[in-house]
Amino acid sequence: MNLNQIAELVDTAALDANEIPQLSQAGSELTLEQAYEVQALSLKRRYERGEVPLGIKMGFTSRAKMVQMGLDEMIWGRLTDKMLIEDGGEIDLEDYVHPRVEPEIAFLMKRDLSGKVSPLQALEAVEAIAPAIEIIDSRYKAFKFNLPDVVADNTSSSSLVVGQWARPDMEISNLGMVMEFDGKTVEIGSSAAILGHPVRALAGASALLAEQGLALKAGWILMAGGATAAVPLMPGINVRLSVQNLGRVNFSVKAAQV
Repeated sequence: MNLNQIAELVDTAALDANEIPQLSQAGSELTLEQAYEVQALSLKRRYERGEVPLGIKMGFTSRAKMVQMGLDEMIWGRLTDKMLIEDGGEIDLEDYVHPRVEPEIAFLMKRDLSGKVSPLQALEAVEAIAPAIEIIDSRYKAFKFNLPDVVADNTSSSSLVVGQWARPDMEISNLGMVMEFDGKTVEIGSSAAILGHPVRALAGASALLAEQGLALKAGWILMAGGATAAVPLMPGINVRLSVQNLGRVNFSVKAAQV
């Protein structure tokens, strides 16, 4: 398959919530550069259906996620307005293939940011910070993939839920993060797990995007990456993330039909 055909394959899998074989095991071995080309082509299809760019999500910014997935390089994916779930909203698992959740920190950009910048310079471009939950969803069978595979699949981007925005000068280097299913703790972590400080993920995003002639745009959201391993979702549960000094964010999962 050529890159356009692969882009159609991964886009259709996400649109229809159907799993597909790993590209690397189905005769479509990609370089990382080609994988980002596929990602861009697949998102172009979304934009043509009316979706609007919302921001960028970072992947593998914590040791826990790297170990969980057996990968060791920071990557990024694209977010659209259709992926945004209202705080306190509900999702249906039928819209996903292998949905999992992870606790994150979100940044709202007040101006464009591009190139290699220091964490302080990156933070100066931020309008606000919020607790956030990302719902990741690999479309590959058994949630198995290599690095180009996952990048081509838009870095497992699926949905995000963002809490109340707070001022950008808050100290966020080591905030306790507790994720609960129906009030029962399923993951405990710290914002320090995100590259030692979440703002480093923002600076990393700026540098990685610049390599492809791109930039973080004013008004966009940057998801800094999971602070813990991702946890599979189940029908009928409420998911809540509490972040020390920053607040809470939650959503529910539609109950299974009987």
